[in-house]
Amino acid sequence: MSLNPLNAISPIDGRYRAKTDALARFFSEEALIKYRVRVEIEYFIALCEIPLPQLRSFDVSKFDNLREIYQNFETAHAADIKEIEKITNHDVKAVEYFIKKQFDSLGLQEYKEFIHFGLTSQDINNTAIPLSIKEALNDVYVPHYLEVFEKLKELAEEWKTIPMLARTHGQPASPTRLGKEIAVYVERLKEQFNLLNDIPSASKFGGATGNFNAHKVAYPKMDWKLFGKEFVQNKLGLHYSFPTTQIEHYDHMAALFDGLKRINTVILDLNRDFWTYISMDYFKQRIKAGEVGSSAMPHKVNPIDFENSEGNLGIANALFEHLSAKLPVSRLQRDLTDSTVLRNIGVPFAHTILAFQSTLKGLNKLLLNKDRFEQDLENNWAVVAEAIQTILRREGYPNPYEALKGLTRTNERINQGSIAQFIDTLEVSDTIKVELKAITPSNYTGI
Repeated sequence: MSLNPLNAISPIDGRYRAKTDALARFFSEEALIKYRVRVEIEYFIALCEIPLPQLRSFDVSKFDNLREIYQNFETAHAADIKEIEKITNHDVKAVEYFIKKQFDSLGLQEYKEFIHFGLTSQDINNTAIPLSIKEALNDVYVPHYLEVFEKLKELAEEWKTIPMLARTHGQPASPTRLGKEIAVYVERLKEQFNLLNDIPSASKFGGATGNFNAHKVAYPKMDWKLFGKEFVQNKLGLHYSFPTTQIEHYDHMAALFDGLKRINTVILDLNRDFWTYISMDYFKQRIKAGEVGSSAMPHKVNPIDFENSEGNLGIANALFEHLSAKLPVSRLQRDLTDSTVLRNIGVPFAHTILAFQSTLKGLNKLLLNKDRFEQDLENNWAVVAEAIQTILRREGYPNPYEALKGLTRTNERINQGSIAQFIDTLEVSDTIKVELKAITPSNYTGI
């Protein structure tokens, strides 16, 4: 059976493939193979640039030809490597043999034993995977994140003057402004994104147990630690982890996943708030011709975009949580539990991208129902009690909190009239009474 969106097991490769396709060039099996080829080629070139004695005769004009091996890498090449893997039963060794064949075709047979020279497979995996994550973040994740972030900034500005009844513990509370409440999410996202940017994309490169054993025994006078650092940092643009065991310790990667999880949690919180505002009729939603809100109730326009986002963020965070908890733990100098887990990195990224797209779609459908905001404030004049009792405190009025408590904690409806009547009973100056009567639920919104 050939894979298509209808028979894929994962919805990422099925129902949602078109929305997450941009991640395939970073996290698919073909992408991983291509990144491995890229690291192997760049490593060989770096050995030539030392140069090792046996590579001094290498024609540096051939570097471009070598880089074309990964720059022009296609699905057919990945398929060739998978065929080799059927024999080797080792994915990185299959990449090495594939490159050796390319050297044969370029007439570079005498140099091909310096492909993968002194390395273990984890030197390739633990550079290829962080590199793929870094580039996926820059090319796919960040643009989607910024779309949501900029939309929220736009709405915070557009609605900055809209007074809104706040609710703490689900109950009416001191009024706020809609734009300010959205600005809270803008600030939270900005802070978490800044923290994310501080996390290095770390890589291990040092042989079978991280000590450059094979390199040093072959070329004892070389500073292989310096070589590894310069190769990882200058050639690959990654942070060099040293010392390590056979594998990268993944502490930085775990921090990255935790950071992504926190951003997702902020977006999830936002989704729930907007879902609630829609249920309160604070917002209507733009209707698209032909769409159905319910199979049974024709009137419904469900907040499905915020719901879909919440669901996808839950899956993403569960996977990010497992990755960050599992990857830094390995028995002694190496076990293989990280290998199969690392192959799933693209999945939480895909669910995150789906969530960002859904949240953005939901935000773009919002229609402000200003009358409902005003009605809610008008129905809750009791919230100005805080303002009145605070001014009375300022004026030294005896027991102002208790006086307002007696007024507001009844089952009788509190409105502008009853508040005014109460103010008239206070033994304060007319100037203070005017000041108190000027306070309304719509203007008592703070800074």
